[in-house]
Amino acid sequence: MIRHSFYLTLISLLLIGHQVCFAGESRETAAGPASERRAPNIVMFIVDDLGQKDLGCYGSTFYETPNVDRLATEGVRFTNAYATCPVCSPTRASLITGRYPQRTQITDYIGAAQPAAWKRNTKLLPAPYALQLAHDELTMAEYLREAGYATFFAGKWHLGGDGYLPETQGFDINMGGLAQGGPYGGDKYFSPYGNPKLPDGPKGEHLPDRLATEASKFIEANQSKPFLVYFPFYSVHTPLMAREDLKLKYQKKRAGLTQTDVFADEPPRKVRMTQDHAVYAGMVEAMDQAVGKVLKSLDDCGLTNDTLVIFTSDNGGLSTSEGSPTSNQPLRAGKGWLYEGGIRTASIVRWPGHVTAGTTSDVPIASIDYLPTVLDACEVKPKQDRPLDGVSLLTLLTRSEAGPNRALCWHYPHYGNQGGAPGAAILRDGWKLIEWFEGDRVELFHLPTDESEKSNVAGTEAARVQSMREELHAWQEQVGAIHPTVNPAFDASKADGRK
Repeated sequence: MIRHSFYLTLISLLLIGHQVCFAGESRETAAGPASERRAPNIVMFIVDDLGQKDLGCYGSTFYETPNVDRLATEGVRFTNAYATCPVCSPTRASLITGRYPQRTQITDYIGAAQPAAWKRNTKLLPAPYALQLAHDELTMAEYLREAGYATFFAGKWHLGGDGYLPETQGFDINMGGLAQGGPYGGDKYFSPYGNPKLPDGPKGEHLPDRLATEASKFIEANQSKPFLVYFPFYSVHTPLMAREDLKLKYQKKRAGLTQTDVFADEPPRKVRMTQDHAVYAGMVEAMDQAVGKVLKSLDDCGLTNDTLVIFTSDNGGLSTSEGSPTSNQPLRAGKGWLYEGGIRTASIVRWPGHVTAGTTSDVPIASIDYLPTVLDACEVKPKQDRPLDGVSLLTLLTRSEAGPNRALCWHYPHYGNQGGAPGAAILRDGWKLIEWFEGDRVELFHLPTDESEKSNVAGTEAARVQSMREELHAWQEQVGAIHPTVNPAFDASKADGRK
Protein backbone atom coordinates (compact mmCIF):
# COMPACT_ATOMS: atom_id res chain seq x y z
CA MET A 1 0.00 0.00 0.00
CA ILE A 2 2.81 2.38 0.88
CA ARG A 3 4.66 1.48 -2.34
CA HIS A 4 1.47 1.98 -4.43
CA SER A 5 0.94 5.41 -2.81
CA PHE A 6 4.58 6.32 -3.44
CA TYR A 7 4.29 5.59 -7.19
CA LEU A 8 1.02 7.51 -7.48
CA THR A 9 2.63 10.50 -5.79
CA LEU A 10 5.67 10.30 -8.06
CA ILE A 11 3.49 10.16 -11.18
CA SER A 12 1.46 13.16 -9.96
CA LEU A 13 4.59 15.20 -9.35
CA LEU A 14 5.88 14.41 -12.82
CA LEU A 15 2.59 15.44 -14.40
CA ILE A 16 2.53 18.70 -12.44
CA GLY A 17 6.08 19.41 -13.46
CA HIS A 18 5.17 19.10 -17.13
CA GLN A 19 2.46 21.72 -16.73
CA VAL A 20 4.75 24.42 -15.35
CA CYS A 21 5.63 27.17 -17.87
CA PHE A 22 9.04 28.78 -18.00
CA ALA A 23 10.96 31.12 -20.29
CA GLY A 24 14.55 32.29 -20.19
CA GLU A 25 17.49 30.19 -19.10
CA SER A 26 17.36 26.41 -19.50
CA ARG A 27 16.94 24.43 -16.30
CA GLU A 28 16.85 20.67 -15.72
CA THR A 29 14.18 19.25 -13.37
CA ALA A 30 12.29 16.01 -12.93
CA ALA A 31 9.97 17.29 -15.64
CA GLY A 32 12.79 17.44 -18.17
CA PRO A 33 14.60 20.25 -19.98
CA ALA A 34 13.07 23.73 -19.96
CA SER A 35 12.78 23.58 -23.75
CA GLU A 36 9.97 21.01 -23.34
CA ARG A 37 7.85 23.35 -21.22
CA ARG A 38 5.56 26.10 -22.43
CA ALA A 39 6.41 29.74 -21.72
CA PRO A 40 3.24 31.75 -20.89
CA ASN A 41 1.60 33.61 -23.73
CA ILE A 42 0.75 37.25 -23.03
CA VAL A 43 -2.44 38.98 -24.17
CA MET A 44 -2.80 42.61 -23.12
CA PHE A 45 -5.93 44.68 -23.76
CA ILE A 46 -5.74 48.46 -23.30
CA VAL A 47 -9.00 50.32 -23.89
CA ASP A 48 -8.74 53.99 -24.84
CA ASP A 49 -10.57 56.40 -22.53
CA LEU A 50 -12.47 53.66 -20.71
CA GLY A 51 -13.56 54.74 -17.25
CA GLN A 52 -13.25 52.28 -14.38
CA LYS A 53 -17.00 52.48 -13.80
CA ASP A 54 -17.81 51.71 -17.45
CA LEU A 55 -17.79 47.94 -16.80
CA GLY A 56 -20.42 45.75 -15.25
CA CYS A 57 -17.87 44.17 -12.94
CA TYR A 58 -17.04 47.65 -11.61
CA GLY A 59 -20.66 48.63 -11.07
CA SER A 60 -22.11 49.89 -14.36
CA THR A 61 -25.79 49.03 -14.80
CA PHE A 62 -26.21 50.69 -18.20
CA TYR A 63 -23.29 49.38 -20.24
CA GLU A 64 -23.16 45.61 -20.83
CA THR A 65 -19.73 43.95 -20.74
CA PRO A 66 -20.20 40.18 -20.23
CA ASN A 67 -16.83 39.16 -21.66
CA VAL A 68 -14.78 41.51 -19.52
CA ASP A 69 -16.96 40.55 -16.56
CA ARG A 70 -16.04 36.93 -17.30
CA LEU A 71 -12.37 37.88 -17.09
CA ALA A 72 -13.03 39.34 -13.65
CA THR A 73 -14.71 36.15 -12.43
CA GLU A 74 -11.76 34.12 -13.73
CA GLY A 75 -9.00 36.37 -12.41
CA VAL A 76 -8.08 39.22 -10.07
CA ARG A 77 -9.89 42.56 -10.26
CA PHE A 78 -8.00 45.57 -8.88
CA THR A 79 -10.10 48.33 -7.34
CA ASN A 80 -7.21 50.81 -6.96
CA ALA A 81 -5.46 50.60 -10.32
CA TYR A 82 -4.08 53.82 -11.77
CA ALA A 83 -2.91 55.24 -15.06
CA THR A 84 0.36 57.17 -14.79
CA CYS A 85 -1.21 60.14 -16.59
CA PRO A 86 -4.76 61.45 -17.12
CA VAL A 87 -4.26 61.40 -20.92
CA CYS A 88 -3.23 58.73 -23.38
CA SER A 89 0.29 58.90 -24.87
CA PRO A 90 2.17 59.24 -21.55
CA THR A 91 0.35 56.27 -20.03
CA ARG A 92 0.91 54.21 -23.18
CA ALA A 93 4.63 54.88 -22.92
CA SER A 94 4.53 53.69 -19.30
CA LEU A 95 2.55 50.56 -20.12
CA ILE A 96 5.02 49.40 -22.73
CA THR A 97 8.27 50.42 -20.95
CA GLY A 98 7.52 50.09 -17.22
CA ARG A 99 8.78 53.64 -16.69
CA TYR A 100 7.17 56.87 -15.57
CA PRO A 101 6.24 59.31 -18.39
CA GLN A 102 8.82 61.75 -17.08
CA ARG A 103 11.58 59.25 -17.93
CA THR A 104 10.44 58.92 -21.54
CA GLN A 105 9.65 62.68 -21.67
CA ILE A 106 6.25 61.91 -23.21
CA THR A 107 4.18 63.85 -20.69
CA ASP A 108 1.22 64.94 -22.84
CA TYR A 109 -0.77 63.37 -25.64
CA ILE A 110 1.32 63.58 -28.80
CA GLY A 111 -0.14 66.33 -30.94
CA ALA A 112 -0.80 68.81 -28.15
CA ALA A 113 0.66 72.28 -28.72
CA GLN A 114 4.22 72.84 -27.56
CA PRO A 115 5.07 76.03 -25.59
CA ALA A 116 6.31 77.94 -28.65
CA ALA A 117 2.97 77.40 -30.39
CA TRP A 118 0.73 77.98 -27.35
CA LYS A 119 -2.30 80.19 -28.10
CA ARG A 120 -4.59 79.58 -25.12
CA ASN A 121 -5.09 82.26 -22.47
CA THR A 122 -3.61 80.39 -19.50
CA LYS A 123 -1.50 81.49 -16.55
CA LEU A 124 1.26 79.07 -17.44
CA LEU A 125 2.95 77.78 -20.54
CA PRO A 126 2.92 73.97 -20.61
CA ALA A 127 6.20 72.11 -20.42
CA PRO A 128 7.76 70.77 -23.64
CA TYR A 129 7.45 67.05 -24.28
CA ALA A 130 8.86 64.36 -26.61
CA LEU A 131 7.02 63.58 -29.84
CA GLN A 132 7.94 59.89 -30.00
CA LEU A 133 9.08 56.97 -27.91
CA ALA A 134 12.86 56.94 -28.25
CA HIS A 135 14.47 53.81 -29.65
CA ASP A 136 16.73 53.47 -26.62
CA GLU A 137 13.63 52.75 -24.53
CA LEU A 138 13.00 49.01 -24.24
CA THR A 139 9.45 47.89 -24.91
CA MET A 140 7.56 44.80 -23.78
CA ALA A 141 7.73 43.56 -27.37
CA GLU A 142 11.51 43.98 -27.57
CA TYR A 143 12.03 42.11 -24.31
CA LEU A 144 9.80 39.23 -25.32
CA ARG A 145 10.93 38.97 -28.92
CA GLU A 146 14.49 38.62 -27.68
CA ALA A 147 13.22 35.78 -25.47
CA GLY A 148 11.79 33.96 -28.50
CA TYR A 149 8.23 35.31 -28.57
CA ALA A 150 6.21 36.11 -31.67
CA THR A 151 4.92 39.66 -31.20
CA PHE A 152 1.73 41.24 -32.53
CA PHE A 153 0.25 44.73 -32.29
CA ALA A 154 -3.33 45.72 -33.13
CA GLY A 155 -4.92 49.13 -32.62
CA LYS A 156 -3.83 52.55 -31.42
CA TRP A 157 -0.13 53.41 -31.14
CA HIS A 158 0.15 57.23 -30.69
CA LEU A 159 3.80 57.02 -29.62
CA GLY A 160 5.44 58.41 -32.75
CA GLY A 161 5.13 58.37 -36.53
CA ASP A 162 7.30 57.09 -39.36
CA GLY A 163 10.46 55.53 -38.01
CA TYR A 164 8.88 55.11 -34.55
CA LEU A 165 5.90 52.87 -35.30
CA PRO A 166 5.28 49.48 -33.62
CA GLU A 167 7.30 47.52 -36.17
CA THR A 168 10.39 49.55 -35.16
CA GLN A 169 9.73 48.94 -31.45
CA GLY A 170 9.76 45.14 -31.27
CA PHE A 171 6.54 44.05 -32.97
CA ASP A 172 6.66 41.51 -35.80
CA ILE A 173 3.23 42.59 -37.03
CA ASN A 174 1.50 45.97 -36.81
CA MET A 175 -2.19 46.11 -37.62
CA GLY A 176 -3.45 49.66 -37.48
CA GLY A 177 -0.82 51.41 -35.35
CA LEU A 178 -0.18 54.99 -36.51
CA ALA A 179 1.02 58.29 -35.12
CA GLN A 180 -2.52 59.60 -34.72
CA GLY A 181 -4.58 59.22 -31.59
CA GLY A 182 -7.86 58.10 -33.11
CA PRO A 183 -9.45 56.45 -36.14
CA TYR A 184 -9.64 59.66 -38.15
CA GLY A 185 -9.24 58.40 -41.73
CA GLY A 186 -11.85 57.07 -44.14
CA ASP A 187 -15.11 56.16 -42.41
CA LYS A 188 -13.34 56.22 -39.06
CA TYR A 189 -14.67 53.26 -37.02
CA PHE A 190 -15.96 51.59 -40.18
CA SER A 191 -14.25 50.37 -43.34
CA PRO A 192 -12.86 51.88 -45.50
CA TYR A 193 -10.52 52.94 -42.69
CA GLY A 194 -8.05 55.09 -44.59
CA ASN A 195 -5.33 53.53 -42.44
CA PRO A 196 -2.11 52.59 -44.29
CA LYS A 197 -1.33 50.00 -41.61
CA LEU A 198 -4.70 48.25 -41.88
CA PRO A 199 -6.02 47.05 -45.26
CA ASP A 200 -9.67 47.91 -45.75
CA GLY A 201 -12.25 45.21 -45.22
CA PRO A 202 -15.74 45.07 -46.72
CA LYS A 203 -17.51 48.42 -46.59
CA GLY A 204 -19.07 48.92 -43.18
CA GLU A 205 -16.82 46.42 -41.39
CA HIS A 206 -16.42 47.52 -37.76
CA LEU A 207 -12.92 48.41 -36.55
CA PRO A 208 -12.89 46.74 -33.09
CA ASP A 209 -14.20 43.49 -34.56
CA ARG A 210 -11.64 43.60 -37.38
CA LEU A 211 -8.75 44.12 -34.98
CA ALA A 212 -10.02 41.23 -32.83
CA THR A 213 -10.21 39.05 -35.94
CA GLU A 214 -6.58 39.87 -36.80
CA ALA A 215 -5.49 39.11 -33.23
CA SER A 216 -7.35 35.78 -33.35
CA LYS A 217 -5.69 34.85 -36.65
CA PHE A 218 -2.30 35.58 -35.13
CA ILE A 219 -3.06 33.39 -32.12
CA GLU A 220 -4.14 30.52 -34.32
CA ALA A 221 -1.05 30.85 -36.53
CA ASN A 222 1.35 30.97 -33.56
CA GLN A 223 -0.27 28.56 -31.12
CA SER A 224 2.76 26.25 -31.14
CA LYS A 225 5.12 28.87 -29.68
CA PRO A 226 4.91 31.63 -27.07
CA PHE A 227 3.43 34.92 -28.27
CA LEU A 228 2.58 38.45 -27.22
CA VAL A 229 -0.70 39.97 -28.40
CA TYR A 230 -0.66 43.66 -27.53
CA PHE A 231 -4.13 45.05 -28.25
CA PRO A 232 -4.57 48.76 -27.43
CA PHE A 233 -8.04 49.53 -28.75
CA TYR A 234 -8.95 52.69 -30.61
CA SER A 235 -12.27 52.27 -28.80
CA VAL A 236 -13.83 54.01 -26.91
CA HIS A 237 -12.08 57.23 -27.95
CA THR A 238 -13.92 59.87 -29.97
CA PRO A 239 -15.36 60.15 -32.58
CA LEU A 240 -18.45 58.79 -30.88
CA MET A 241 -19.72 56.20 -33.36
CA ALA A 242 -21.52 52.92 -32.72
CA ARG A 243 -22.92 50.09 -34.79
CA GLU A 244 -26.54 50.83 -35.62
CA ASP A 245 -27.86 47.70 -33.89
CA LEU A 246 -26.10 48.57 -30.65
CA LYS A 247 -27.09 52.22 -30.84
CA LEU A 248 -30.76 51.21 -31.16
CA LYS A 249 -30.41 48.70 -28.31
CA TYR A 250 -29.18 51.36 -25.90
CA GLN A 251 -31.61 54.01 -27.08
CA LYS A 252 -34.36 51.63 -25.97
CA LYS A 253 -32.58 50.97 -22.70
CA ARG A 254 -32.12 54.70 -22.10
CA ALA A 255 -35.84 55.28 -22.69
CA GLY A 256 -36.53 53.15 -19.64
CA LEU A 257 -34.36 55.23 -17.29
CA THR A 258 -35.91 57.67 -14.86
CA GLN A 259 -32.96 60.07 -14.94
CA THR A 260 -30.74 61.04 -17.89
CA ASP A 261 -28.20 63.70 -18.88
CA VAL A 262 -27.48 64.94 -15.35
CA PHE A 263 -24.51 67.30 -15.10
CA ALA A 264 -22.76 69.05 -12.20
CA ASP A 265 -20.17 71.80 -11.91
CA GLU A 266 -16.46 71.02 -12.24
CA PRO A 267 -15.10 74.50 -13.02
CA PRO A 268 -14.39 75.52 -15.69
CA ARG A 269 -16.51 72.65 -17.08
CA LYS A 270 -19.65 70.66 -16.45
CA VAL A 271 -19.22 66.98 -15.58
CA ARG A 272 -21.60 64.19 -16.50
CA MET A 273 -23.12 62.40 -13.50
CA THR A 274 -25.17 59.69 -15.26
CA GLN A 275 -24.36 56.81 -17.60
CA ASP A 276 -27.00 56.97 -20.32
CA HIS A 277 -25.26 57.85 -23.62
CA ALA A 278 -26.57 55.30 -26.12
CA VAL A 279 -23.79 55.68 -28.71
CA TYR A 280 -21.05 55.42 -26.11
CA ALA A 281 -22.76 52.38 -24.59
CA GLY A 282 -22.73 50.74 -28.01
CA MET A 283 -19.00 51.46 -28.31
CA VAL A 284 -18.36 49.88 -24.92
CA GLU A 285 -20.29 46.74 -25.81
CA ALA A 286 -18.54 46.42 -29.19
CA MET A 287 -15.21 46.62 -27.38
CA ASP A 288 -16.40 43.90 -25.02
CA GLN A 289 -17.43 41.70 -27.95
CA ALA A 290 -13.95 42.13 -29.45
CA VAL A 291 -12.40 41.03 -26.16
CA GLY A 292 -14.70 38.02 -26.23
CA LYS A 293 -13.58 37.07 -29.74
CA VAL A 294 -9.93 37.03 -28.69
CA LEU A 295 -10.69 35.05 -25.53
CA LYS A 296 -12.63 32.53 -27.62
CA SER A 297 -9.62 32.06 -29.89
CA LEU A 298 -7.57 31.18 -26.81
CA ASP A 299 -10.26 28.71 -25.76
CA ASP A 300 -10.52 27.18 -29.23
CA CYS A 301 -6.75 26.70 -29.45
CA GLY A 302 -6.55 25.18 -25.97
CA LEU A 303 -4.33 28.04 -24.80
CA THR A 304 -6.43 29.59 -22.04
CA ASN A 305 -4.48 27.99 -19.20
CA ASP A 306 -1.18 28.90 -20.86
CA THR A 307 -1.98 32.60 -21.27
CA LEU A 308 -1.59 35.57 -18.93
CA VAL A 309 -4.31 38.09 -19.87
CA ILE A 310 -4.22 41.71 -18.70
CA PHE A 311 -7.06 44.19 -19.23
CA THR A 312 -6.75 47.91 -18.41
CA SER A 313 -7.20 51.47 -19.72
CA ASP A 314 -4.92 54.43 -20.44
CA ASN A 315 -6.87 56.99 -18.35
CA GLY A 316 -10.29 57.63 -16.91
CA GLY A 317 -13.55 58.11 -18.78
CA LEU A 318 -14.35 61.22 -20.81
CA SER A 319 -16.84 63.16 -18.71
CA THR A 320 -16.14 66.90 -19.11
CA SER A 321 -15.52 67.44 -22.84
CA GLU A 322 -16.06 66.24 -26.42
CA GLY A 323 -19.61 65.13 -25.81
CA SER A 324 -18.98 64.09 -22.19
CA PRO A 325 -20.25 60.58 -22.98
CA THR A 326 -19.74 58.84 -19.66
CA SER A 327 -19.82 59.31 -15.91
CA ASN A 328 -17.11 58.14 -13.53
CA GLN A 329 -19.28 58.55 -10.43
CA PRO A 330 -18.57 58.29 -7.56
CA LEU A 331 -15.07 59.20 -8.79
CA ARG A 332 -14.53 62.90 -9.37
CA ALA A 333 -14.09 64.46 -12.85
CA GLY A 334 -12.57 62.40 -15.66
CA LYS A 335 -10.02 62.24 -18.44
CA GLY A 336 -7.55 65.13 -18.35
CA TRP A 337 -7.86 65.65 -14.58
CA LEU A 338 -5.70 64.51 -11.67
CA TYR A 339 -8.81 63.64 -9.66
CA GLU A 340 -9.71 59.95 -9.35
CA GLY A 341 -12.04 59.99 -12.35
CA GLY A 342 -9.11 60.92 -14.56
CA ILE A 343 -6.50 58.45 -13.38
CA ARG A 344 -8.19 55.46 -11.72
CA THR A 345 -8.71 52.65 -14.19
CA ALA A 346 -10.02 49.14 -14.52
CA SER A 347 -7.41 46.40 -14.15
CA ILE A 348 -8.07 42.69 -14.45
CA VAL A 349 -5.47 39.91 -14.58
CA ARG A 350 -6.27 36.30 -15.48
CA TRP A 351 -3.83 33.40 -15.49
CA PRO A 352 -5.57 30.08 -14.73
CA GLY A 353 -3.67 27.86 -12.34
CA HIS A 354 -1.61 30.78 -11.10
CA VAL A 355 -4.09 33.52 -10.17
CA THR A 356 -7.01 32.71 -7.87
CA ALA A 357 -10.24 33.18 -9.81
CA GLY A 358 -12.87 35.67 -8.70
CA THR A 359 -10.67 37.62 -6.29
CA THR A 360 -10.47 41.34 -5.67
CA SER A 361 -7.46 43.39 -4.57
CA ASP A 362 -7.43 46.91 -3.18
CA VAL A 363 -3.63 47.21 -3.48
CA PRO A 364 -2.73 50.40 -5.41
CA ILE A 365 -1.03 49.53 -8.69
CA ALA A 366 -0.10 51.60 -11.74
CA SER A 367 0.68 51.41 -15.45
CA ILE A 368 4.39 51.08 -14.69
CA ASP A 369 3.78 47.68 -13.04
CA TYR A 370 2.52 45.69 -16.02
CA LEU A 371 5.84 45.30 -17.83
CA PRO A 372 7.75 44.10 -14.73
CA THR A 373 4.92 41.66 -14.02
CA VAL A 374 5.01 40.25 -17.55
CA LEU A 375 8.80 39.91 -17.49
CA ASP A 376 8.61 38.14 -14.13
CA ALA A 377 5.95 35.72 -15.38
CA CYS A 378 8.06 34.94 -18.44
CA GLU A 379 11.30 34.78 -16.41
CA VAL A 380 12.90 37.51 -18.49
CA LYS A 381 15.29 39.78 -16.62
CA PRO A 382 15.13 43.58 -17.04
CA LYS A 383 18.18 45.25 -18.54
CA GLN A 384 20.55 46.73 -16.00
CA ASP A 385 21.05 49.93 -18.03
CA ARG A 386 17.33 50.64 -18.27
CA PRO A 387 15.90 50.50 -14.72
CA LEU A 388 12.16 50.10 -14.31
CA ASP A 389 9.99 52.29 -12.12
CA GLY A 390 7.28 49.67 -11.72
CA VAL A 391 7.36 46.51 -9.66
CA SER A 392 6.29 42.97 -10.44
CA LEU A 393 2.89 42.04 -9.04
CA LEU A 394 3.47 38.33 -9.55
CA THR A 395 3.75 37.31 -5.88
CA LEU A 396 0.71 39.45 -5.08
CA LEU A 397 -1.20 37.76 -7.90
CA THR A 398 -0.07 34.17 -7.41
CA ARG A 399 0.48 33.96 -3.66
CA SER A 400 -1.69 36.80 -2.35
CA GLU A 401 1.32 38.37 -0.67
CA ALA A 402 1.20 41.99 0.47
CA GLY A 403 1.59 44.61 -2.22
CA PRO A 404 4.48 47.07 -2.47
CA ASN A 405 4.79 49.70 0.26
CA ARG A 406 5.37 52.80 -1.84
CA ALA A 407 3.90 56.05 -3.03
CA LEU A 408 2.46 56.49 -6.52
CA CYS A 409 3.14 59.84 -8.16
CA TRP A 410 1.91 61.92 -11.09
CA HIS A 411 3.29 65.00 -12.83
CA TYR A 412 1.15 66.57 -15.54
CA PRO A 413 2.62 69.97 -16.52
CA HIS A 414 -0.02 70.62 -19.18
CA TYR A 415 -3.53 71.91 -19.78
CA GLY A 416 -5.70 69.07 -21.01
CA ASN A 417 -8.53 69.50 -23.49
CA GLN A 418 -10.99 68.45 -20.80
CA GLY A 419 -10.59 71.37 -18.35
CA GLY A 420 -7.84 70.09 -16.09
CA ALA A 421 -4.89 72.29 -15.17
CA PRO A 422 -1.16 71.60 -14.69
CA GLY A 423 -0.36 69.83 -11.46
CA ALA A 424 1.22 66.92 -9.66
CA ALA A 425 -0.08 64.36 -7.21
CA ILE A 426 1.07 61.73 -4.76
CA LEU A 427 -0.83 58.82 -3.23
CA ARG A 428 0.41 57.10 -0.08
CA ASP A 429 -1.46 54.97 2.44
CA GLY A 430 -4.85 56.17 1.24
CA TRP A 431 -3.94 59.86 1.39
CA LYS A 432 -3.81 61.75 -1.89
CA LEU A 433 -2.25 65.18 -2.27
CA ILE A 434 -2.67 67.28 -5.41
CA GLU A 435 -0.36 70.23 -5.96
CA TRP A 436 -1.77 72.62 -8.56
CA PHE A 437 0.90 74.66 -10.32
CA GLU A 438 -1.37 77.67 -10.86
CA GLY A 439 -1.01 79.64 -7.63
CA ASP A 440 0.77 76.80 -5.79
CA ARG A 441 -2.56 75.50 -4.44
CA VAL A 442 -2.74 72.19 -2.55
CA GLU A 443 -5.56 69.74 -1.92
CA LEU A 444 -5.46 66.70 0.37
CA PHE A 445 -8.01 63.90 0.40
CA HIS A 446 -8.38 60.71 2.45
CA LEU A 447 -9.66 58.34 -0.20
CA PRO A 448 -10.87 55.49 2.05
CA THR A 449 -13.41 57.85 3.59
CA ASP A 450 -13.73 60.36 0.74
CA GLU A 451 -13.52 58.49 -2.57
CA SER A 452 -15.26 61.37 -4.37
CA GLU A 453 -12.63 63.89 -3.22
CA LYS A 454 -15.20 66.31 -1.85
CA SER A 455 -13.45 67.29 1.38
CA ASN A 456 -10.08 69.03 1.09
CA VAL A 457 -8.44 68.57 4.52
CA ALA A 458 -5.12 70.22 3.68
CA GLY A 459 -5.88 73.02 6.14
CA THR A 460 -6.06 70.65 9.11
CA GLU A 461 -3.23 68.30 8.12
CA ALA A 462 -0.26 70.64 7.88
CA ALA A 463 2.38 68.06 8.88
CA ARG A 464 1.05 65.46 6.44
CA VAL A 465 0.88 68.03 3.65
CA GLN A 466 4.50 69.02 4.25
CA SER A 467 5.83 65.47 4.32
CA MET A 468 3.87 64.44 1.23
CA ARG A 469 4.97 67.51 -0.71
CA GLU A 470 8.58 66.82 0.20
CA GLU A 471 8.24 63.23 -1.01
CA LEU A 472 6.53 64.38 -4.22
CA HIS A 473 9.25 66.96 -4.91
CA ALA A 474 11.98 64.40 -4.31
CA TRP A 475 10.31 62.06 -6.80
CA GLN A 476 10.00 64.86 -9.36
CA GLU A 477 13.72 65.49 -9.04
CA GLN A 478 14.50 61.79 -9.35
CA VAL A 479 12.54 61.29 -12.58
CA GLY A 480 13.60 64.57 -14.17
CA ALA A 481 10.18 66.20 -14.21
CA ILE A 482 9.92 69.38 -16.30
CA HIS A 483 7.72 72.19 -14.97
CA PRO A 484 5.51 74.70 -16.78
CA THR A 485 6.60 78.31 -16.91
CA VAL A 486 4.81 81.65 -16.57
CA ASN A 487 2.87 82.70 -19.66
CA PRO A 488 3.80 86.31 -20.42
CA ALA A 489 0.75 86.71 -22.68
CA PHE A 490 -1.81 85.75 -20.02
CA ASP A 491 -4.74 88.19 -19.76
CA ALA A 492 -6.45 87.87 -16.37
CA SER A 493 -9.53 89.74 -17.58
CA LYS A 494 -10.25 86.88 -19.99
CA ALA A 495 -9.59 84.00 -17.59
CA ASP A 496 -11.87 80.94 -17.76
CA GLY A 497 -13.22 81.08 -14.19
CA ARG A 498 -11.25 78.15 -12.83
CA LYS A 499 -11.23 77.90 -9.03
